[in-house]
Amino acid sequence: MTQSILPGPSLTAAGEDQPLVRLRGVTRTVRLPDNEELHILGGVDLDVRQGDHISIVGRSGSGKSTLLNILGMLDLPTTGTIEFDGVPVESMRGNQRAVLRGAAVGFIFQQFNLLAERTALENVMTPLLYAKGRAFWRREKLAAEMLERVGLGNRLQEKPQRLSGGEQQRVAIARALVRGPQLILADEPTGALDIVTGQSVMALLAEVAGESGAALITITHDPNVAALAHRHYLLDRGHLRTGAEVPA
Repeated sequence: MTQSILPGPSLTAAGEDQPLVRLRGVTRTVRLPDNEELHILGGVDLDVRQGDHISIVGRSGSGKSTLLNILGMLDLPTTGTIEFDGVPVESMRGNQRAVLRGAAVGFIFQQFNLLAERTALENVMTPLLYAKGRAFWRREKLAAEMLERVGLGNRLQEKPQRLSGGEQQRVAIARALVRGPQLILADEPTGALDIVTGQSVMALLAEVAGESGAALITITHDPNVAALAHRHYLLDRGHLRTGAEVPA
């Protein structure tokens, strides 16, 4: 049996009865320049367990990116609670959230967000610059192994402009997974790709995430991408409910 080269999770694995991430009554409200309030999320409840593959679909403006930012601890709820591995996120200081986010959460974005003047290898090594111990000292080896895993072992020294869209997204996936996160958040990960390449990239992402036992949450408007998940949710006007179809 081939042994996975994925690093292990940085934190203690959540117990079987304890979700990795738990949202209860999460709302998000922002104040507009005219002093009016814009209610983006309205009482979202969600449990995410290790190994979950969840899709969240919704129209533009439904609150998908806001929800992803809260799941990734980039933002805090206006009201309600979010726990990560049983620990209330709101009780953490900003630097504590940043350390936890860097160690336990991998982000994949539609526009790749690669460093243009860095090679594929250097892009994937970037998160490991903030790691400690062996991961820091072995960063080049770990990055090369992850690029090999996503099929780019022969493209280590190429810069993004010399890679196709699908190859750039594979670099972004390798970068997100190189620290062995417990939670992977993909925001419209195939939006900049053609249908065939997008399906290939999503299959790869699900496969590699499954190897490490990470939870994968995909925010998308594409029902074909959503259908690949095991659990499907619809976010409509800030409210989350079971369902996979985007309302007209």
